Amino acid sequence: MRRPWILPVVLVFGGAVVAAGLLLRGSPAAAVAFLLVFVAFAGVNSPLVFPRSIDWPEAQRRSAVDGRPVVLWRSGCTYCLRLRLRLGLRARQLHWVDIWRDPAGAAAVRAANDGNETVPTVVVAGRPHVNPDPAWVREQLSPSA
Repeated sequence: MRRPWILPVVLVFGGAVVAAGLLLRGSPAAAVAFLLVFVAFAGVNSPLVFPRSIDWPEAQRRSAVDGRPVVLWRSGCTYCLRLRLRLGLRARQLHWVDIWRDPAGAAAVRAANDGNETVPTVVVAGRPHVNPDPAWVREQLSPSA
């Protein structure tokens, strides 16, 4: 199993176990509600919420061509989720690199953060910015992007 999917799978499994317990106690409505909450929470913490990731060298190449920022992220990171949700539809204009799927991206994050894998790290014009304000990231997108 891939590392980004561990938390969502644990959440769904845990919710299913608790829902089964509630069902056995005679509370089917509570069981369904509880399971739906855990499935929703698993979905939000899954890689499905984020735009499709590319590898670090490709992201650097694309950013050099179109000038768009690169976001180095990982699933399960609340700050990455905050950035993604606050960007809304404009998030698809950025280049996203999942550091748990791309070792070169993870190395780039460690190089920018004194050996730590602190995400999100947004690279704009070759300069890394650690956990920037989403409004600032939106400003970095050109109107024509």
